[in-house]
Amino acid sequence: MQKVNQNVVLAVLSLASLVFLLFQLYYYKFYLSQKNGVVFSKARGSQSGQDSTRWHVVRKFLGLISSHNIPVYLIDPLILGLVDKDIEQIRSSSDGPSPECRYFCAPRDFTTFALLDKAWKHEVGLFRTAEKMGFQWLKVLNKDPRLDGMDDLSGTEIPLHYIFKLASHAIHLVVFYERSGNYLWHGPLRLKHHMDRKFVPFRKLHFGRYSGAFEKPELLLVSIDDLKVQIPKNPTSFLEEMSHSRFLECRYREARAFFQLYPDDASVDAVEFRKRAKSLLHLAALTLNNLGVKFWLSSGTCLGWYRQCNVIPYSKDVDLGIFIRDYKADIIPAFQKAGLPLKHKFGKV
Repeated sequence: MQKVNQNVVLAVLSLASLVFLLFQLYYYKFYLSQKNGVVFSKARGSQSGQDSTRWHVVRKFLGLISSHNIPVYLIDPLILGLVDKDIEQIRSSSDGPSPECRYFCAPRDFTTFALLDKAWKHEVGLFRTAEKMGFQWLKVLNKDPRLDGMDDLSGTEIPLHYIFKLASHAIHLVVFYERSGNYLWHGPLRLKHHMDRKFVPFRKLHFGRYSGAFEKPELLLVSIDDLKVQIPKNPTSFLEEMSHSRFLECRYREARAFFQLYPDDASVDAVEFRKRAKSLLHLAALTLNNLGVKFWLSSGTCLGWYRQCNVIPYSKDVDLGIFIRDYKADIIPAFQKAGLPLKHKFGKV
């Protein structure tokens, strides 16, 4: 009888050990594994656990920023490219569940959102909540170029990029700032020496290789893969803007050196001409943009920007250039309608 009891006890202990071992393996795999990070159950219609992870990370991020009333919008070019093909269907779709995860489950290492700087100022609470939700985060700061012309404020740093990482996916949050020309600007992503360069695959990020400038987009709230998110109302225009969004900052230091040699003209006539020239440039740019014609600063106007960060006060006009392939017969009527009649015409098209 004693021998039978020993066998039973041994069997029970072996079974309990096996169950405990299986539990440890499960716990390690799904909660503690540094290699795989957090693992989520599969999303509706997704085709792998990795696809599901992307969707869940985006969902948790949207929940994070919603809890802090932070308005962000999607600017990820890969997802916007997919959305653009189905934009009419997405605009008219109901809030019912999606049959499959088509957009946020697309293969990629990160998802990119934008944040307008003036829409949010409370950082500490967000980061604490993010850490409680399992996110790791990184903040990238750099000099504010809007203050480079002011000796006492030059060098002041502002946040340019935030990165939130959970499991094997990352969220890149690009901070946009309003500039005096009524456009949005984002800065480059430059890591400082103490920062972890393996935190995410930085070279793959779509925003941050250089500074960029964009028109203020009109936003549209839509449901994508059962997630409510704001996107540019016209994804095609936004994606096209990306291709020529690189922003070159004026060289304020060189301009100051130039004015030490050649003092700037601050007369009433010079101030008035610069004001009129900038107004004229704005009107011409607006007219060409409405026609979809790409242009550049040319001749004396370009020289003034490059050399002294301003319009040359003794010039008499505004100079722009376009490629012949972009020429349209509508240009002259459009300028006339804007109040700029044709005065001279040289050569032939």
